[in-house]
Amino acid sequence: MLNLVLFGPPGAGKGTQSEKLIATYHLVHLSTGDLLRSEIRAGTELGLRAKMLMDQGILVPDEVVIGMIENKLNENQSAAGFIFDGFPRTVPQAEALDQLLAQYNTGITVMVALEVDEEELTKRLLIRGLSSGRPDDQNEDLIRRRVKEYNDKTAPVAGYYESQGKFKAINGIGTIEEIFQAICEKIETA
Repeated sequence: MLNLVLFGPPGAGKGTQSEKLIATYHLVHLSTGDLLRSEIRAGTELGLRAKMLMDQGILVPDEVVIGMIENKLNENQSAAGFIFDGFPRTVPQAEALDQLLAQYNTGITVMVALEVDEEELTKRLLIRGLSSGRPDDQNEDLIRRRVKEYNDKTAPVAGYYESQGKFKAINGIGTIEEIFQAICEKIETA
């Protein structure tokens, strides 16, 4: 089973690359962002709470995200593998994910990090905001706060996977195909 963590700050291209990886490796996509946006659209209590936090550039609490991931794992027990997009974001989430996957007799195969500088991220997100309509992609100050939040809270996750020999970094600037090929090379050598 291939379990891939696709890692990177907002705007790094995780969603774009996830689509290609899913098609190539037949993985189930677990995007916490998509799960949260689905809850927001449905107007659930979880969705309303998540929207309030997301609109402020604050990450949704671990226990909420972990519960959603567990539900998706249960729904897809016969999958060839999973791609975790935007999760885990903290070391406690990574530890909880390891424990959860161990219950299914599997674990994370590799973590691929898309590395992109802050100026490029800001540019990408402002452009994305024009078509997505997402308020968190339309405000430069909020974008910079999200990137800072990512760097402060999620960067330590790289160290967690590096200590397990599972961390692989790639340059997230280039054509979609160049980046995809670099990711596939990291997966094949994991």
